[in-house]
Amino acid sequence: MIRILIVDDEKIERNGIKFLLKQLHMEAQIREAVNGVKALEALEEEPADILLTDIKMPFMDGLTLAENVVEKYPQTKMVIFSGYGEFEYARKAMKSGVNSYILKPVDPEEFRSTMEKVLQEIEGERLEDERKEKNRNFVKEHVILSLLNGAAPEDLAKSLGDMGSLEYVQDFQNMMLLEFDREFFGRTGLDFLENLREEMNEPFLYLNMNPQQGIILLERSIEIEARREMAQKLQDTIEKKYGERCYIAVSREFEHPVRLAEEMERLELLMENKFYAPQDRVFCEEEQSEANLSEIDDDTLMKQIRQDIKVKDMVGLRRHFESLCEKYQSKKNFSQMYVKFIFSNLLKDIYEILPQEKSAGLNQEIDRLYRTNDFQEVTELLNEGIRLLEQSFAINPQMEHREIETVKQYIYAHYDEELSVDMLAEQVFLAPSYLSHIFKKETGQNLSKFIKALRMEKAKEMLEQTHNKIVNISYAVGYPNVSYFCQSFREYYGVSPQKYRNQ
Repeated sequence: MIRILIVDDEKIERNGIKFLLKQLHMEAQIREAVNGVKALEALEEEPADILLTDIKMPFMDGLTLAENVVEKYPQTKMVIFSGYGEFEYARKAMKSGVNSYILKPVDPEEFRSTMEKVLQEIEGERLEDERKEKNRNFVKEHVILSLLNGAAPEDLAKSLGDMGSLEYVQDFQNMMLLEFDREFFGRTGLDFLENLREEMNEPFLYLNMNPQQGIILLERSIEIEARREMAQKLQDTIEKKYGERCYIAVSREFEHPVRLAEEMERLELLMENKFYAPQDRVFCEEEQSEANLSEIDDDTLMKQIRQDIKVKDMVGLRRHFESLCEKYQSKKNFSQMYVKFIFSNLLKDIYEILPQEKSAGLNQEIDRLYRTNDFQEVTELLNEGIRLLEQSFAINPQMEHREIETVKQYIYAHYDEELSVDMLAEQVFLAPSYLSHIFKKETGQNLSKFIKALRMEKAKEMLEQTHNKIVNISYAVGYPNVSYFCQSFREYYGVSPQKYRNQ
C-alpha cells in the first residue's frame, strides 16, 4: 500500500487532490497536513512514499519543507503544486530534490500522468532494492556455507570479488542448530521461514542445511538465558504447529563467524545430548565442560569388563559396566557412533561366552543397537546380554562342580603354602567373589574355613604320628607364624598343640 501525505493550507485544495487520487483506483493510505511544520510532524510519526505539497503555506512553505524532507526522508517522492507566478519557487524546488511539479489549477490528466510516473519510479526502486537484497542474501548464504565447510576467509574474500564482502556476515554472533528426527524442511518449504520470521524478535539469517537440519544465525549479543528461552519458544511452536519433534543446539557467543566450521562441529557434538537425554529438546553450549571435549580413552575400563566376563565375575561386570554408563551419561560429549561402537564390542564379548543357541542372536542385537537413538535403549541391550550371561552361568552346575574339584585338589596339594581366594580363583579363571559363592553352594562352607579345617586335620595327624617339633609342624601345614598356628589350633580343638600331643 502506497503512503501519501497531502500538504496544503486550504481544505478545498486537499479535498480536490484526494478526489483525483481516488480516480487512480490504487490502494493508498492518505493523510493530510495544513502546513510544512505539521507535515514534518506527520512524517516523524510515519514516513510517506509520496509527498504532495503546495508551495505557498504559512509557518513553513513547500520549498523549506522539501529541503527538510530530502535531508531526513530521501526515499520520499515529492510533487509540488505551483501557480503561474511561482515558477521560480518551482525551479528551486526541483533543484532541491523534488521529483515533479504541477501547475495550478491542476489538470486531471497531467496529475494522472505525473502520479503514474512517480509510482513507476517507486516500483522500479522497490524492484532494485529487492534485487540488491537478494544479492546480499545470496552472498551471505554463500559466505556462511563456505565458512561452514571450512573455507579460508582470505580465499573466500578473493573469490567473491565484486559480488560482495565478508562484512555482510561479520555481525553474526550466535548460532542455533535445528535437527529433526525425519525429513522436515523439504515438506514445509517457505511456510516454515514465514513462521520463523513471526517468532524471531532478533535479526537473523536462516539456512537449510539438509532435509533434517537447518541453522539460524543471530546478529547481536544475547545473554545465554535469553537464547535458551528463544530456542525453547521456537521449539514449542514447531512441535505445536507441525507436530514434529525438534531439537535445538545453541552455540556460545563468538566474535566473528570466520570460525563457523569449528562452531558447527561443537553444535553437532552438543546435539549428541539427545542420545543421552531424549526427553530434552534444547541444549546450550555453556552448560558443557570445556575440558573433555575429545573422546576419553576407555582401554582400562574395557579391560576390566573383559576380565570380569572371562572370570565370570558378575558383580564386577555390573559395577564396571555401570561406571562406563555413568561416565558417558555425565559427560554427554561422546559421539553417538563412538558409544555404539564401544557397546557393540562389549556385546560381542558377552555373546562369545554364551551357549551356541543363544549366541546366534548377536547380529540381530547389534543391528538393534545401531538403529536406536536412545542411550537408555543401548544400555538395556547390554544389560539383557549380562542377564543372559548370568543365566548361562547359573544353569551349568557340571562346570561349577569341575571348577570346585579343581580348587579342592589344588588346596590338597598346596595346603603347606600360602593360599588366598584370589590365588585359587586364578587357577580356574573365576572371579574371587564368584568362586567363593559357588564353593559355599557346593560344599556348604566357605573357602577359608575349608582350608583351615584341612590344615588342622593335617596338623593333628602329624602330632599323633610323628615326633616333629611344633614349629616344624606349623610350617608343614602352611603357618609360618608359630604363635598364630598355636592360637588357631587351640580355637579349633580346644587345646594347644602340645597338650594335644601329651594326651
